[in-house]
Amino acid sequence: MATACQDGAAVAGFLRPRDQAKPNKLHVRESGDDIPKQRKAGSHMPDQTNPCLTLSTSMGDITLELFAAEAPETVANFNYAHASTITTMSYSTGVIPGFMIQGGGYTADMRQKPTGSPIRNEAANGLTNDRGTAAMARTSDPHSATSQFFINVADNNFLNHTDKSSQGWGYAVFGKVVEGMDVVDAIAGVPTGRRGPHADVPREPVIIRQVTVGE
Repeated sequence: MATACQDGAAVAGFLRPRDQAKPNKLHVRESGDDIPKQRKAGSHMPDQTNPCLTLSTSMGDITLELFAAEAPETVANFNYAHASTITTMSYSTGVIPGFMIQGGGYTADMRQKPTGSPIRNEAANGLTNDRGTAAMARTSDPHSATSQFFINVADNNFLNHTDKSSQGWGYAVFGKVVEGMDVVDAIAGVPTGRRGPHADVPREPVIIRQVTVGE
């Protein structure tokens, strides 16, 4: 797969946002003048200094460019959580058309995956939740992200960092889709329903079969 990203880290995460009740899990640092603003998916070629990670799903491959400079802890965590623990399969349990797809938290039989410690919310890094970007899911605690992540299928500005209040922390963007946005859109369009306590679960499982770094 031809991308300009260098070999490097991977990522972890999964989200469960509902009715714009904002996604699940992240990590934060102060923004600064050295941090590029407004990186949009598809707006530029991958930076050759950034690592890439490919999610091989049951519906096709999705390659992410990871913003290691802007979200170092989040990228390192995603790298560890996915490259080291997604050795079998992970189930995509959240699909909300016009909003996002999410994964990284459950196995194919809907058992919650073990996680590491929560990470610091890095949503103040100047990156925004635009279509095609990847961000960490979390609970209502801004600094509770572990392995669950989501990919935005629309510009979700209401998820962006605005301040350090509980309502303003936002959801940390750590990467963007550089190949496979058609796969993301296809996943976003699958029929969904309830499975146990979970809503918006694909009726036919969408599986992350493998995570490959630097492809």
